[in-house]
Amino acid sequence: MVPTALPGVPYSPAIKAGDYIFVSGQVGHVDSQGKKLAGVEAQTRQVLDNMKRVLEAAGASMDDVVKATVFLVKAEDFSKMNE
Repeated sequence: MVPTALPGVPYSPAIKAGDYIFVSGQVGHVDSQGKKLAGVEAQTRQVLDNMKRVLEAAGASMDDVVKATVFLVKAEDFSKMNE
């Protein structure tokens, strides 16, 4: 559905079903150029940028998101991720 998926990522970034858009798991450890990102803050920004790009390609925006599930490697990163 979105032609800007990262190379080597074996799934669709999103799928549209009727009026609904289901965004697949987004990762933030690399940017759109394949450069590794350090720190949960930079990785969170990248994930949100990825989601925004995917949603816009499907004709939606971040305002349309009703639920997001977050998985962190370290629970102590939650407050930094949530800023």
